[in-house]
Amino acid sequence: MDQRITYREAVSSDAEALLEFLKAVGGESDNLTFGPEGIPFSAEQEAAFLNRLAESPCSRIFLALDGDRIVGNGSVDGTANPRFRHRRNLAIAVRRDFWGRHIGTGLMARMIAFARQTGAEILSLEVRADNTRAISLYRKFGFVRIGTYKRFSRIGDEYFDADLMLCDLPEQARA
Repeated sequence: MDQRITYREAVSSDAEALLEFLKAVGGESDNLTFGPEGIPFSAEQEAAFLNRLAESPCSRIFLALDGDRIVGNGSVDGTANPRFRHRRNLAIAVRRDFWGRHIGTGLMARMIAFARQTGAEILSLEVRADNTRAISLYRKFGFVRIGTYKRFSRIGDEYFDADLMLCDLPEQARA
C-alpha cells in the first residue's frame, strides 16, 4: 500500500473538495454512474448530506487522501428499515493517476469493516461488466457475481451491462 495515502470518513467540511473530486473522476472514466458533470449537488447540499451520513447508523463515505487531495472515495449505503438493515450497497471511485496503488483495497477494507461493525450481513454492488480491474478487486474481498443487469447504463448511443455482485459476510465475522 502507498504509505503517503491516508484514509478517513468524510465530514461536512469536505463537501466542496469532494464535489470537485467527483467531477474530476467522472471525467476520467466511463465506469461510474456519472460523467464530468459530477453529481448535481451544491456545496451546501453536499455538506448537509455528509452531516446526515454522520448521524446514520449504517451509511458513510470514506476518503483516500494524498496530503489534502482526495484521490479516492468509497460509500457504504444502508438503511435502518428492519427488513433491509442487514444489507449495505458499496461504491468506489479512484483517480486514474492513482490506479494500481492499492487505494481501492484500502477503501474496501475500511468500508467492509464499517459494514461489519454496523451489523451488515450482505454487501452488494454493481460494476460495469467489462471493468475487469474493479471486478478483480471485489473478488479479492469475497464478492461473487450473481447476475447481469443488461443495458445498465448508456453513454451516448451505447449501452453497457453491469455485473451484480454480493458478498455474504461470514457469520463469525459479524459484529
